[in-house]
Amino acid sequence: MFRLQFVSTVKLGVKSLMLHKLRSVLTMLGIIFGVCSVIAMLAIGEGASYEAQERIKRLGSNNILINSIKPAEEAKQASAAQRSFVLDYGLTYKDAARLQSIPGAKRVLPMRIVRDNVRFGRTEVPCQIIGTLPYYPEVVGMELVSGRFLCELDEMYQNNVCVLTVGLAHRLFPYQNPLDQSVRIDAFYYRVVGLVRETGTAEQRPQTGQSEGEPLDNNVYIPLSTSRSRFGEVLISRRSGSFSAERIELHRITVQMEKTEQVEVADPQIRLVLDKYHDQNDYEIIVPLELLRQAEATKRMFNIVLGSIAAISLLVGGIGIMNIMLATVTERTREIGIRRALGAKKRDIVTQFLVETVVLSVGGGLIGVAVGLTLPFIVTQLTDMKTIVTIPAVLLAFGISGAVGIIFGLYPARAAAELDPIEALRHE
Repeated sequence: MFRLQFVSTVKLGVKSLMLHKLRSVLTMLGIIFGVCSVIAMLAIGEGASYEAQERIKRLGSNNILINSIKPAEEAKQASAAQRSFVLDYGLTYKDAARLQSIPGAKRVLPMRIVRDNVRFGRTEVPCQIIGTLPYYPEVVGMELVSGRFLCELDEMYQNNVCVLTVGLAHRLFPYQNPLDQSVRIDAFYYRVVGLVRETGTAEQRPQTGQSEGEPLDNNVYIPLSTSRSRFGEVLISRRSGSFSAERIELHRITVQMEKTEQVEVADPQIRLVLDKYHDQNDYEIIVPLELLRQAEATKRMFNIVLGSIAAISLLVGGIGIMNIMLATVTERTREIGIRRALGAKKRDIVTQFLVETVVLSVGGGLIGVAVGLTLPFIVTQLTDMKTIVTIPAVLLAFGISGAVGIIFGLYPARAAAELDPIEALRHE
């Protein structure tokens, strides 16, 4: 009996809404825009956060990156001396050896970077020559496309072999297989033994400061011993009739820890070891794990801000529903009086008006979800910005729309139920 009565009340509420289709649609617009904006804004925020976190993760949550940096005071001295001053700063091979003794250190990867041109035939491309050790791909994340990477024998015998990134290989060898070809760097020829694809980030591929506008994948990898032998430790840069020289042994050292939990413990230990042998501030330490946690905290704050801004639209939509329903109560006062006179109870009147507001809010919520799922896709297609729609965001937006219908519809429904039947019948 109760079920039949409830069903009839629902039908009556829907029928009342259908009598004023345009008004019902306009009332639903606030909920539609609110729900779709919540979903779309959270999807954009989630996508931006995901990309930031992925870049940090590719740095390696088990890694600690130590970069050589030019001290400010040394740069001023070089500016004053202009021509003949040689800057001496940065990380050293001894630093790399000392860091091997850090508890929990799995691998210590030194890197040395020289900027020069690589030539094949008449083709010449500016590139970075990165001197490193054979386990470089495992530490920084790199995909071997063909051939092989550097091996222990290459490092031991200072072999003139190199590995090219795919992008550089396409520029040097547009119509032939680069493997076993020889490229020229400075006065030496290097045999190409492999091709790799960078899967890391720009932070993993340190620049030497003169690479603006150049592709990040113009990299040539050679054995560290070969780099030390062929290029020496003093790097000279000539510009406009003058030159600057820097004595720098290593541009980066990456310390890979056995476990993620050891990273935060190792960070102060590394600083302690390096500070003991460095009188000047000529290095910086980057801990990707800390950056990742900061990014996750920023993501939570960003989502709260975006969600709060979008939720205002739902609040406005709820106020619109309440306003329309209060007007409807006044408009239908005589109808309410007739129903009460025929035996309808207060709960029947409350149910009828609540059904109408819930239908408006839930219907608007469903349409808003459909639009909200479409908008992120359109944004991704038009801007190449990654967007991620999550199930909790959809449920949150839809749940709030339903709650808005109940909360903002309750007062008009109770106001209708409290009308005196006799006074309502007299209403014109």
